Amino acid sequence: MAHPPYPRIRKAVFPAAGLGTRFLPATKAQPKEMLPLVDKPIIQYVIEEAVASGVDNIVMITGRGKAAIEDHFDVSYELEKILEERGKTDLLQQVRDISALIHMTYVRQKEALGLGHAILTAREAVGREPFAVMLGDDVIDSATPCLQQMIAVYEKYGQSVVAIHEVPLASISSYGVIAGKPVDHNGTPDRLYEITDLVEKPPADKAPSNLAIIGRYLLTPEIFDALEKTAPGRGGEIQLTDGLHNLLASGQKIYGLRFEGRRHDAGDKLGFLKATVEFALKREDLGKEFRAYLKGLAL
Repeated sequence: MAHPPYPRIRKAVFPAAGLGTRFLPATKAQPKEMLPLVDKPIIQYVIEEAVASGVDNIVMITGRGKAAIEDHFDVSYELEKILEERGKTDLLQQVRDISALIHMTYVRQKEALGLGHAILTAREAVGREPFAVMLGDDVIDSATPCLQQMIAVYEKYGQSVVAIHEVPLASISSYGVIAGKPVDHNGTPDRLYEITDLVEKPPADKAPSNLAIIGRYLLTPEIFDALEKTAPGRGGEIQLTDGLHNLLASGQKIYGLRFEGRRHDAGDKLGFLKATVEFALKREDLGKEFRAYLKGLAL
């Protein structure tokens, strides 16, 4: 069955205006998105996932105290000159690659009024086209980039897609949770769901499933109208899950993809530490010695 060529996903929105209170005092003067996993800021891993998925137009939602993000992805003439003079060509290439990766637009969110509100602030920068939303807290290690897996679903159905992940019921109240029916997608009916309902942070006994939405979304432009009609929820914030609920109620379909890959919650201290260890172990220049060091610890 032939499918119409839906508009291509060209842009990814990165909400980065949050205060990062879970990592204080480290985030008092630097954005949590710039905390390094080994030697690369968290947000760079996620931007590299977007680029690897064919999306290099980045809309960064920032707030006060986030200038370090802009500086990181900008050209750094002074640093490049010093590295060149010292003959450090490998490091010079790495620094140049960062600024060459993407086309960046910055939008200021003056008040942190929730993820839904952050996405609404990107409305003019995105325009009337489908787009990705990628949260820097979720770093996903996978053979095929998570966003690319989601784009394959969008290209088949032309509807919004969210990444979902099984979580223990004890933790379910920290997430937006879906109810849905399995769809056969590329012969794997257990990975794709047509969503019938979404609930923001339900208590464990009220959760419709153990399938939680994590920080990857592909959204059709109708989400902006749905968010405009979304009343503030928990903490006076406009929740994206509530906006998606309104999108569903308007007759649009939303799919949930249980992606293939390992998700690291880098917005949580323990998750951040685990991610640091796992990414360090995978490094050719560090892995062998670091593994030997860990084995030698008296745990």
